[in-house]
Amino acid sequence: MNYPLPPAEELALIDRELAQLDARRLHLVARRDWLLRLLQQSGTAAVRWGPAVSGPPAWSAGPSGPAKEASAPSAQNVLLVLGAVLLAVAALAFTLVSWGSMGIAGRSAVLAVVTAAALAAPAALVRRGLRSTAESVAAVGLLLTVLDAYALYAVGMPDADGTGYAAGAAAVLAAVWAGYGSALRTLRLPLPAAVLAAQLPLPLAAVAGDAGALGLGWALLVTAALDAALALRVRATAVAVAIPAAVLAAVLGSAALLVGAAQSWSAGTAGQALAPAALLLAGAALGVAAAWREPRAWAAALVGALAAVVAVGGVVRPELEPGWAVVAHLLVGLPLLAAVRVPALAEAVRRGAVLAGVVVGSLGALTAGAAVAAVPAARLRVLEEVWAVTTPPADPYGPGAAAAVALLMTAGAAGWLSRVSARPEPGVLAVVLGWAGLFTAPMLLGFPVAAVFAAQLAVTGAAGFLALRPPARGAGIAAAVCALAGAANVSVGALDGRAATFAVWGLLGAGCAVGAAYGPAARWVRSGAAVCAVGCATGLMVAGAAVTDLAVVWWALPVLAVPAFVAALGPRLGAVRLPAEIAAAVSGVLALVLSAGRPGTLALVLALAGVVCAGAAVRPERRVLGWAAGALFVAATWVRLAEAGVTAPEAYTLPVTVPALAVGFLRRRRDAQASSWTAYGPGLAATLVPSLLAAWGDAGWVRPLVLGAAALAVTLVGAHRRLQAPLLLGGAVLAAVAVHELAPYVVQVAGALPRWVPPALAGLLLLAVGATYEKRLRDARRLRAAIGRLR
Repeated sequence: MNYPLPPAEELALIDRELAQLDARRLHLVARRDWLLRLLQQSGTAAVRWGPAVSGPPAWSAGPSGPAKEASAPSAQNVLLVLGAVLLAVAALAFTLVSWGSMGIAGRSAVLAVVTAAALAAPAALVRRGLRSTAESVAAVGLLLTVLDAYALYAVGMPDADGTGYAAGAAAVLAAVWAGYGSALRTLRLPLPAAVLAAQLPLPLAAVAGDAGALGLGWALLVTAALDAALALRVRATAVAVAIPAAVLAAVLGSAALLVGAAQSWSAGTAGQALAPAALLLAGAALGVAAAWREPRAWAAALVGALAAVVAVGGVVRPELEPGWAVVAHLLVGLPLLAAVRVPALAEAVRRGAVLAGVVVGSLGALTAGAAVAAVPAARLRVLEEVWAVTTPPADPYGPGAAAAVALLMTAGAAGWLSRVSARPEPGVLAVVLGWAGLFTAPMLLGFPVAAVFAAQLAVTGAAGFLALRPPARGAGIAAAVCALAGAANVSVGALDGRAATFAVWGLLGAGCAVGAAYGPAARWVRSGAAVCAVGCATGLMVAGAAVTDLAVVWWALPVLAVPAFVAALGPRLGAVRLPAEIAAAVSGVLALVLSAGRPGTLALVLALAGVVCAGAAVRPERRVLGWAAGALFVAATWVRLAEAGVTAPEAYTLPVTVPALAVGFLRRRRDAQASSWTAYGPGLAATLVPSLLAAWGDAGWVRPLVLGAAALAVTLVGAHRRLQAPLLLGGAVLAAVAVHELAPYVVQVAGALPRWVPPALAGLLLLAVGATYEKRLRDARRLRAAIGRLR
């Protein structure tokens, strides 16, 4: 390559041009950083910079450096914050430590110069585009003004009241900072700091002037009102001021209302409650006004409405009993629900008022419910001594009529709200609260026992009728639950007297029977009514038997009449047949339990229960009860034989087994499709099962040997004839006999083995089964299929 210049001169020229390029590049990079900071401060979206501008120059030597862990602005902010903190610490140390070593003139000059410099510097820094630095310096300047105020108090007014001086200083600082922030609009810190400082003058002045709790409450409320006004005025133009002002208004306003509520609740007379009521009403007006101006401030309307309720109710509270004080608050709070029908109100105000009514109603219902919960529960003491007639003519163990009135008021409000809002939840609450109020009102008012039972039966019947014809599914379920709870409570209470027991249970049973027969009702409601009717009938049978002074074992006979009656009705029960029969079966089990104290009576009841099941099995759809009938007859026979001391059951079972097997053989000849369980199952079980039970209790070897041989023969016949019943019954009995005979030897061997051998064998067995799991599963399926193909 040939160039016109000598190599030395050309090298010098290249070096000069590279130096100029480096200087130009540094200038452009600095300009670019300034422009980026300017765009970030103004909120302008970033521009997509090309690689030629943002990346390193193509001629830069070496690989690119490591990635930066912090961006330039974030690192800058950290440095600025640290610098501001260090300056603040230095200023504080100077004020507290070095202040006394200087004269008055020196002190004034230093503070004036430093403060003025710190407050003036941000203006110049903002003009240079160094906004972050300006914010840090402004923060130091604001702190210096606080130190100036402290220094002025420490030197110039040491005898002045500290709290009063702090109130005045906070007011002056708030005004100075507000003016300073207004002058330098680009700074974000001074105006919020001024708002924060403005919270202190009035509360501190109230404390300094010994204004008391109410005076402090008024100071807090006035400050909150000023904050709210400021937030509403600048909400669109100065968000950095509006947000802290709104938050501070909510906090101080809530604190003022808490002070007013505490003073209202602690007032001893209506006159003493007037001053707190005024504070609460002023807070309510402030909350409603804020919600009227700001659509999102519905919480302010909610708190304001609650404050108004506490204010009005607090005036009358000292003159009333606690229960009626709750009623008074409900009289004030529940009308707030009507705001839902007032379209002239602002949406936030209407929403807050309705929610306040809901809150007042909920609190009133919870308070009244907690007061009356012990009233129905007190009836459980009747179970300690049934038919003792311990309940006095007037039952004065309740909290009074106020609780019932509160429940009924909230029920009415919930019912009205359910109609206007078309939501199911208020309807459910209306049913539950209305039932609770009406059910407990007779006891709370101290009515005579007969009147209490009559009223509660009427309320229970009304709840049941509402469940039969519900206005909505939720309300219907609630009504059914209330009817069930009322019936159970009245039934327990009726056990206090004989006449009450028969009257109450009889009326409940009749009502449940009518409900079960009511066709238009939902099936689940009718089924529940049928079960309750059977339960009431069973209770009446037990009560009737108890009146006759019979032994408990003989009570089973009248109880057994209930399942017999249900079985006799059969298909006439319609859709409620199955739940009624299940309830009747439970009554039958109760009869067996009652008769278990005497074997002879138990055998009689078992036989009668078998007759009932056999009678029901006559119908084709209940043929399965035939098995239950056979089991009951066999059980009755063996109970009777056990009572007679029989030790050789085969003498009684073989005469039954032989003809039963003959009948089964004839049945199979006439009907080849008949199951072996139907033909041979009852006959085989009649001998094999009792003999097996006797063999397990027999220490000899003859009975197990004969029984095992017979079971082996039955098993072989079943396998040869491909009959399922003989195969399974014979095999099961044979296995049981084998286990019985081998058990002593197994126990002996297990005792001789080391203790680690059984767990080891069990582990090996599990491993073997797990390794061949799929094969064993297929074998089990084939075995099940093979057994299923047998007759």
